[in-house]
Amino acid sequence: MAKLTKKQKDAASKIEKNKLYSLKDASSLLKTVASAKFDESVDIAVRLGVDPRKANQMVRGVVTLPHGTGKDTKVLALVTPDKEAEAKAAGADYVGLDDYLQKIKDGWTDVDVIITMPAIMGKLGPLGRVLGPRGLMPNPKTGTVTMEVGKAVQEVKSGKIDFKVDKTGIVHAGIGRISFGAEQITENAHEIIQTLIKLKPTAAKGAYIKSIHLSSTMSPAIALDPKAV
Repeated sequence: MAKLTKKQKDAASKIEKNKLYSLKDASSLLKTVASAKFDESVDIAVRLGVDPRKANQMVRGVVTLPHGTGKDTKVLALVTPDKEAEAKAAGADYVGLDDYLQKIKDGWTDVDVIITMPAIMGKLGPLGRVLGPRGLMPNPKTGTVTMEVGKAVQEVKSGKIDFKVDKTGIVHAGIGRISFGAEQITENAHEIIQTLIKLKPTAAKGAYIKSIHLSSTMSPAIALDPKAV
């Protein structure tokens, strides 16, 4: 087991072992235990009482965080020429079609989100082995396959994120930066938790929200009280 650094030990000592914190208290505590010299990402991990192997228990959705992610999300808009001006005006970082399809085919994936149109999806199919593992394949369910390209770009730029339960039943998401105020972290976390609750599959039995942990890039995780949220 790797030895903890002095900073890690100091951070861990501020978190009471086996205590379940309220979301408000956890957000405030997180700001005191984060000690990195860079603006750490704030992450949430929610363990759900679902079996992701069953289609009727898959949890996937989108949420617009009230205070954004604090990250400059790079957006690629794969669109037809008549939609290029709309995508650019909305703030897309890269706009085009065939040239970018070739770049992706050659291995380029230096973007965070790809937005495209229904008519383009046929061209993206063969690139699934490149885009799929990186979570970049556009999907109508997350609003990244649409004719309203400008609106979709603006939403992503303003803090819209998509999430999906992993094979272990956990939803991971970046919900801000440690430079955010504690109240901003609280409100962003609350928004995604409430969205998850609304998405509870009817086939899920027993406790749905099993555990919630809040952490920053370099900090220990802080356990929240699932019943309090």
